[in-house]
Parts: sequence; C-alpha cells; structure tokens
Amino acid sequence: MARRASSSLNPLWIVVTIVLIVLAIVGGRFLFQGVSDPYRTIPALEVQMYLENSNSLRGNVYKVTATVANALAWSPLEGRLFSIEVAGSGGTEILPVLVPIQFNHLNIQKGQQFQMQIEVVEKGILKARDLRKA
Repeated sequence: MARRASSSLNPLWIVVTIVLIVLAIVGGRFLFQGVSDPYRTIPALEVQMYLENSNSLRGNVYKVTATVANALAWSPLEGRLFSIEVAGSGGTEILPVLVPIQFNHLNIQKGQQFQMQIEVVEKGILKARDLRKA
C-alpha cells in the first residue's frame, strides 16, 4: 500500500513568517521616522548650555521641538516674540524665540507644538529660521 504525502504546514515556518513580518513593520517605522524629520542633520539645542551662557552659542543653528506658551510681543518690522516650552535635561524650560515677519502667514497659537530650526543671534536671542507644525 502506498503512503500519501503529508501536506500540512510546518509550525516553524508559520512562526518564522510572523517574526519576519513584525521585523519588517518595525524597521519600516524606524526608517520612516528618521527620514521624516526635516531637521535630522541639525543638532538639538542643549537648553541648559543655552541658559548658562547664550552668547557662547551665537551664530550656531539648532533644532527644537517646542510648545508655544504665550505670545509676548509683536513688531511690524521684526516679527513676533513667543515664549516656548522646551524639554531639557533639567525638565521643561521656558525660552523666548523671535519669529520673523516671513512667517506671518502661519497662525501660531498657544498650546501648538512646532519643530523649529533656530539660530542664536546677537545678545543670545533665539530667532526662528524655519518652523513647521509638529
């Protein structure tokens, strides 16, 4: 009498397939997050260093992810001054940032989160070079 071939799936192949699918999803998400950061080549602002001596950072460009705390001032020639909340090594810190008039088309409101490319200009003032809603 002839034997019939077994056509059932090996459980090992099912486990290997599931593991490969999970690894592909995790790897894709990691790659997408790294590529989707518009400022990935710019170093993050070290808040404590800025608070200790902002003049030493003049001329440097940094990235910051911040939440708008308040609108402080407005000038038709310079732009708008905001206070932002930035997470630092010592907790959340409040920093001022000048948003130039070229960004007047953006509706910036309290509580909104932004990714910013900022430059430390004269007298240690933070000036936004580019910003996007996070």
